[in-house]
Amino acid sequence: MKIKTLLGAVVAGAMIGTAGVTAAADSELVIFDWAGYEDPEFFKSYSEKYGDDPTFAYFGDEEEAFQKLRSGFKADASHPCSQSIPKWREAGLLEPIDTSKIKAWGQLMPGLRDMEGFSHEGKVYFIPIDWGSTSVTYRTDKVPAADVASLQIFKDPKYRGRISIGDNVDDAYALGFLATGVTDWTKATDAQLKKASEFLREVHKNVRTYWIDGATLAQLMSSGEVLISWAWNETATTMAAEGQPVAMTRNTKEGSTTWVCGYVKMKNHSGSDAKFYDFINAWLEDRTADYIVSAWGYGHSNASAMAKMDPKVLQEKGFADLDKFRANTLWQAPVPPKLREKMIEEFEKIKAGF
Repeated sequence: MKIKTLLGAVVAGAMIGTAGVTAAADSELVIFDWAGYEDPEFFKSYSEKYGDDPTFAYFGDEEEAFQKLRSGFKADASHPCSQSIPKWREAGLLEPIDTSKIKAWGQLMPGLRDMEGFSHEGKVYFIPIDWGSTSVTYRTDKVPAADVASLQIFKDPKYRGRISIGDNVDDAYALGFLATGVTDWTKATDAQLKKASEFLREVHKNVRTYWIDGATLAQLMSSGEVLISWAWNETATTMAAEGQPVAMTRNTKEGSTTWVCGYVKMKNHSGSDAKFYDFINAWLEDRTADYIVSAWGYGHSNASAMAKMDPKVLQEKGFADLDKFRANTLWQAPVPPKLREKMIEEFEKIKAGF
């Protein structure tokens, strides 16, 4: 990322406040994002047009992002996932998006673009962009494939201290629900939530650490500290590309989970409206889609761009048959707000050992 001057970085840092910032660039567009998404390959047209990258601030999970935004942190755009959209909108954090300014709007996968919760009263609040799995990822030289045939491996005492799951309530409970037989969490009962929580409490006994970002998890797995993780596509894709013995399996007995994330426009933003749409349009270009699939192992919402890709690459990344990809999976659709609040509360207790 480009830092124009030390003074510019200090000013932008003061503007952003307590949110994590690695570099200050274009102060007219502040993106509140997951670490790693500042990769300039994701928005090349934006940087080519303006000669600079946006300024990025980072959050560790969506609940942290929500609390910071609700407390007054200012950004122009953010990158939540599907289950957070109704909550953020109802809290008054989001501004409707003018889809007439989104060049690829008509090319987006209808199954993602038109999901319930992304629009309200005829207005669109979310642009789906990246999607993928959270699945079992493991060291192939240390863990037999037979051991990761079931999600029950996460609570097996054999791997005590060698397990990691994300510090992310949604992925954690996707694991808990799947492992206890629930594949549609939008209809989960209190009894099913309790059962999923009990499973996660058992898993907690084996957890070495709750990973926050893909780079940290990759380091843990590379060193051998962690042998089995509940991780995003990125980890196995990037580590295997480096020649490391790490693989992902989505074919456990209980399945895996599928998620979709994207960008929202923040209400009362102070940055450039034109730059926001240029940033989104850059993200939806064919070359961005090709990059996120080939280099990160994630899917892209632009169906037209995905259709143009090398079939061998799509096959390798598991995207050759999208219906098959979503089969035997817990889809991380928006859950009822009361259920999600209970999930958040329980997950904090579980991580604290209660």
